[in-house]
Amino acid sequence: MAGILVKCLFFFVSLCLAINLAKCIPNTKKTYIIQMDKWAKPDVFIDHVKWYSSLVKSVLPSTPEGEKTGDEEERILYSYQTAFNGVAAQLSEEEVKQLQERNGVLAVFPEIKYQLHTTRSPMFLGLDREDSSKLWADRLSDHNVIVGVLDTGIWPESPSFNDTGMKSVPAHWKGVCETGRGFEKHHCSNKIVGARVFFRGYEAASGKINESGEFKSARDQDGHGTHTAGTVAGSVVRGANLLGYAYGTARGMAPGARVAAYKVCWVGGCFSSDILSAVDQAVADGVNVLSISLGGGVSSYNRDSLSIAAFGAMEKGVFVSCSAGNGGPDPISLTNVSPWITTVGASTMDRDFPATVKLGTGKIVTGASLYKGRMNLSTQKQYPLIYLGSNSSSLMPSSLCLDGTLDKASVAGKIVICDRGISPRVQKGQVVKEAGGVGMILTNTAANGEELVADCHLLPAVAVGEIEGRAIKRYASGRNATASLRFLGTKLGIRPSPVVAAFSSRGPNFLTLEILKPDMVAPGVNILAGWTGALGPSSLPIDQRRTNFNILSGTSMSCPHVSGIAALLKARHPNWSPAAIKSALMTTAYVHDNTYKSLKDASSVTTSTPYDHGAGHINPRKAVDPGLIYDIGAQDYFEFLCTQELSPSQLMVFGKFSNRTCHQSLANPGDLNYPAISAVFPEKVSVLTLHRTATNVGSPISNYHVVVSSFKGAVVKVEPERLNFTSKNQKLSYKVTFKTMSRQKAPEFGSLIWKDGTHKVRSPIAITWLASL
Repeated sequence: MAGILVKCLFFFVSLCLAINLAKCIPNTKKTYIIQMDKWAKPDVFIDHVKWYSSLVKSVLPSTPEGEKTGDEEERILYSYQTAFNGVAAQLSEEEVKQLQERNGVLAVFPEIKYQLHTTRSPMFLGLDREDSSKLWADRLSDHNVIVGVLDTGIWPESPSFNDTGMKSVPAHWKGVCETGRGFEKHHCSNKIVGARVFFRGYEAASGKINESGEFKSARDQDGHGTHTAGTVAGSVVRGANLLGYAYGTARGMAPGARVAAYKVCWVGGCFSSDILSAVDQAVADGVNVLSISLGGGVSSYNRDSLSIAAFGAMEKGVFVSCSAGNGGPDPISLTNVSPWITTVGASTMDRDFPATVKLGTGKIVTGASLYKGRMNLSTQKQYPLIYLGSNSSSLMPSSLCLDGTLDKASVAGKIVICDRGISPRVQKGQVVKEAGGVGMILTNTAANGEELVADCHLLPAVAVGEIEGRAIKRYASGRNATASLRFLGTKLGIRPSPVVAAFSSRGPNFLTLEILKPDMVAPGVNILAGWTGALGPSSLPIDQRRTNFNILSGTSMSCPHVSGIAALLKARHPNWSPAAIKSALMTTAYVHDNTYKSLKDASSVTTSTPYDHGAGHINPRKAVDPGLIYDIGAQDYFEFLCTQELSPSQLMVFGKFSNRTCHQSLANPGDLNYPAISAVFPEKVSVLTLHRTATNVGSPISNYHVVVSSFKGAVVKVEPERLNFTSKNQKLSYKVTFKTMSRQKAPEFGSLIWKDGTHKVRSPIAITWLASL
């Protein structure tokens, strides 16, 4: 009998292979985002949602009786109608091919997985000074600015979201407070004005959320979302600290602004269909600013669903701020590079958390740490020191202190040297602790240079730079090496600062060299802000400590700084466009540190460039009164896209929302009225002219003159050299002509500054000579 069954099974499989194996095995369904032409809806449909459903139904397989399977409602995950038009649906590859041929379908995007880009800063930015409030006119609560934060949710009990003294929710607000496990209506307030969750794309890709282990609600279990929301608009909290570190008054950039939490990230990541739905809903709800601290690589403009959604948000007047990514110091590592998105890199502040390593030789090495726990090492005693790597530059699993790689017999009772990389920094310390080690020295590699990121370790641990790390490892290779660790608390007035963070992603923007990215840098290293009550400050499940605040680093932390400052500017200048706000931030940014020298790069300790810091470090006190702005409208951005060699159908994904067409008003991409200037010389081109239009937002009668850097490879001429304004909001244009004198192998950098005696309106300049292929 068994033999007959085997023969039957063999015959069936052979038959499948002979006919078509794909027809015998159900096609795998994946999530796709379908962008629709809203104007192509047939009159027979009463609304767009019905039309979208009909289109999806039209490509579904039929039953033997010719009827559709009827699962189109289950297939459709989201409908988009505000910043984006279309649906997210689960389809097979064959169904996608059929759908792409249907009338009204503009584009189909496969689901993309995005990752999170993971106190003192208001003072560092000059927002705590007594005269600061005068800059921002009336109380911010009177302006009703709402910031939408796309992240891991929010912990509503955090003191950062206290709404004492805030007026009722703005009348224009259309958002809601969605309930779920651990999140009820009363968790929203006059500070947290909305909370929504987006998980259909995540569940379609990863399976149902385990609700016993994860909040399927806006409640933040990860901590990242609470931290970013608190950085944007956290209320004033006196006595804020992390286990005694960074003690002081914590506040967000815009403490009077409101927060709307859009939870798009879960334990397994963040998915584009969920993110797109959140952007679409946030714009419909009525947010003024969107803060998005995540990224998913770089695609062409017409293939990037977040870029397209951000374009739609910009059309509705919403300022969109995104993190640049943590791929530095590698060049061309940026994400979120579209010109209508404000791309934010990370920098340090003048606060540090020093800790020292004392070697058996008596040498003392300074590092950083946030350790505060029950395991304490005596500063009067030296402990055996061990490094389980080799003297070569190549890293090993044991030198990285990866889980299961440390020999307990070798490690017990010793301070272990661990190389940074692969696994989370705090996890390395836990591996050492479980192996019986009493402490850890975390050494930077070439990728991190001398940048020190402090962590809340579970055992005594100190992070040191690459150079000192190499020296410590050489010492540890000898006999009877010993060390002791000491923790020195919080230190202010660190010089130099700011410094561009080593992890901050770098330009150039390889999609379009003429658009200089990142746009700016902001504090993103060792940032104190609100934290979840569901997780310890190390983020390790074993950590039973609970704190109201935590200290984190990443461009995820720098992005909400800019989002919050944008909220301040929107409150001060309600009629400013997103581009005007970005211009004010960029043209007033500074490019020197507190030693009055050029900004440095933490990875190399050399001078950074606009490919690292963009226009410079944000300066909110100056941004409120920039003098001049470079404004850009939605049609201007569309004209930029018309220079990007996109086909008419590819342009339609941006143009159909408002029936836009190309007017060919830009001679090249560099003519976009961007606050930064990037001159790109193709092979055999020696003269290039770019154009800009400045809008006067200062005194009606204002007279500016121009100052331009000198370059080795080119002569730069600005015409006219003076801009004489006679009224507020008047626009005057000028042109910048670059003439090559000697083609350079590497880009050159400088600046163009308009001065009127009060304002310095600075645009960074990059000149690139393309080599022949």
